Amino acid sequence: MLKIVLPINVAGLLAAALVCSTAYAEKYPIMEKVADKIVHKYETSSCEELKEERGKPKSEKKEEMEERVVKLLREDAGMRKAFLNKVAAPIANKLLECGLIP
Repeated sequence: MLKIVLPINVAGLLAAALVCSTAYAEKYPIMEKVADKIVHKYETSSCEELKEERGKPKSEKKEEMEERVVKLLREDAGMRKAFLNKVAAPIANKLLECGLIP
């Protein structure tokens, strides 16, 4: 009985996660695009590229954009939650792989 219940529960959780993800995409389409771009960057960048980028100062334009995004995320808890749910795991995994998180 447990063997049957466990796959059903997992399938239910996956379906719920997919519905929530779709709802966030509809509610925050711009945030979704920004998050996708960030995840893509970390998934496709090499460790050397990430290490090199960390050492460089940010451009004024990039810094202003980051400040605007952070302000929006601070003001909207729902958007912040959706954004972090989307980007946290891929970024953390890549940084651990690259030795950028002690």
